[in-house]
Amino acid sequence: MDPKITFVVLLATAIVERRGGMLVHRAIIAREYGLPCITGVADASALIHSGDRLTVDAYLGIVTIDR
Repeated sequence: MDPKITFVVLLATAIVERRGGMLVHRAIIAREYGLPCITGVADASALIHSGDRLTVDAYLGIVTIDR
């Protein structure tokens, strides 16, 4: 995520990141804003499409695409 577009995070209710780790920029921003965040979802950009509704359980690390 480009740091210049972090204002878009205010529109999000959760963050799903294809790269892993607690120190990736999106994970840090999610902690700052109190948003659930799951990192390390390798195929996220291929599986999640614009307009898809997701259920994100950051406690268990589960992302479900509700189709």
